[in-house]
Amino acid sequence: MGANSPFDGGLPEGRVSENVEPEIGEAHGPGAGSELEAIEIVGAIKWFDVSKGFGFIVPDNGMPDVLVHVTCLRRDGYQTAYEGARVVCEALHRPGGLQAFRILSMDETTAKHSAQMPAARTHVVVEPTSQLERLEVKWFNRIRGFGFLSAGEGHPDVFIHMETLRRYGLTELRPGQFVLVRYGNGPKGLMVAEIRPDGWGGAPSSH
Repeated sequence: MGANSPFDGGLPEGRVSENVEPEIGEAHGPGAGSELEAIEIVGAIKWFDVSKGFGFIVPDNGMPDVLVHVTCLRRDGYQTAYEGARVVCEALHRPGGLQAFRILSMDETTAKHSAQMPAARTHVVVEPTSQLERLEVKWFNRIRGFGFLSAGEGHPDVFIHMETLRRYGLTELRPGQFVLVRYGNGPKGLMVAEIRPDGWGGAPSSH
């Protein structure tokens, strides 16, 4: 696995998306190369979320994850980046960490397209023991890849893994958001086995 992202545990992910684009513009502007020294990075796409407009590259040499913004991809002729794709890029040291500003090449032969993602990539396969229930998102971190749902006071939190979201076509969760889930017993407590958007067919009453 790659090194932990320098953005992990810092500003909320939405703030990352807001803050990186001006820096990309600076990097592409006149004189950018003379002000900051670019380093060549060879690695693989850790993940990329088109709706958020950014993702991360895991360098082969063990350096921290490299932030890559959609404007950087599109400037160099790429519309998106798939998990596992091999990338060669130039990156700059920014206050928050490394950030790609030029994509030199991308090899998608090793990429995992969303339709080809395995059914389960967690170490635990949970059998649902509950009915479809409407729970509230208590906390979720897209970069760390997990979070917790709540059924209210007096009820144990339910763990949700990023791979479970992917299996059901979801990309993120927001605190306060409601979702429909079936869950079961995992090795460390309750764990989501199935997740659907609030209002999905067959949804339980919200009262």
